[in-house]
Amino acid sequence: MSRPCTPITLSRSEEAELNKLIRAPRTQRRHADRARIVLEAFYGKSNIEIAALMRTRPATVSKWRIRFEQEGLMGLRDDFRPGRPRIQEDSENLRRRILEHIDTPPPAGYAKWNGRTLGEALEIPSNLIWRELRALGISLQRRRSWCISTDPEFDAKSADIIGLYLGVPANAVVLSVDEKPCVQALEREQGWLKMPDGRSMTGFAHEYKRHGTTNLFAALNVATGQVHAKCFPRKRREEFLHFLDSVTACHAGKEIHVILDNLSVHKLKPDHPWIKRHPHIHFHFTPTHASWLNQIEVWFSILSRAALKSASFRSVKDLVQAIESFLKAYNETAAPFEWTKIRVCKKSPESKYANLIN
Repeated sequence: MSRPCTPITLSRSEEAELNKLIRAPRTQRRHADRARIVLEAFYGKSNIEIAALMRTRPATVSKWRIRFEQEGLMGLRDDFRPGRPRIQEDSENLRRRILEHIDTPPPAGYAKWNGRTLGEALEIPSNLIWRELRALGISLQRRRSWCISTDPEFDAKSADIIGLYLGVPANAVVLSVDEKPCVQALEREQGWLKMPDGRSMTGFAHEYKRHGTTNLFAALNVATGQVHAKCFPRKRREEFLHFLDSVTACHAGKEIHVILDNLSVHKLKPDHPWIKRHPHIHFHFTPTHASWLNQIEVWFSILSRAALKSASFRSVKDLVQAIESFLKAYNETAAPFEWTKIRVCKKSPESKYANLIN
């Protein structure tokens, strides 16, 4: 003989509350099903009948009948589920372990550590590893690069150039000169692409055709921001001196200070015929590995983004015309650069917690 079902008695307010739970549009399905089980039980149906009606197991019906009889409406709520026990480890100790392990060789077959491999090595869930790395400001995936000048005369050379930027000598012109070699004339298929969802996007195909290169020589007048540029098929001293002749011809009767990098093409011996013919031109060379001191590099970046990067050229002639068109448009509104260089002297995230390792 089967066990009798747990009897259910409801007050009018409880019955109204259960009906409200069932009809409310925002009631979760599981809560509505539990309320209906209790109501059907109150109406005199057995567990088997209710289970068949609601397509569930009789054990489930019995569970919620018993819970309601013992705890009332509060018994229809979900039990507290604490989940996996949280690993309680001192945050300072955990960070010290992570920092110590980062300095060790990664597992065999890996070039560097990541959150998963660190977690496996320390027997800690990877989400805790990432949490502590974020708190430390450490990114295992980011790759940084730097260039340090090893020029023993860095201070003197940089002070000389910065002095020219800050104050152009009287009746003189300061020109920042360099070349952008091997600018490619790439023909790309580009335009607008219609997406299946109705949106449109612009871009170009990954395939392209090469139509040759040109070498761009440019000189920036530091005081006015005006740029004089010319393209040559080759990049030799011959082209370099020819370009300087065309630039200096625009500033007759003035002292000219030319800022250059240390490319061998730029360096002329004191007894070179061109130097003897131009005693009013003075060269100022940037320190090695310090191209950022040359302002023309800023203009090259502007040119690449504005006229070269997203364009398609069917010939070198088209490329040269595009450069000349941009140069003309740029010079109409040219202004001197408000050039500054912030000295980066930040502590690495690891140094903040260096005392934890010692």
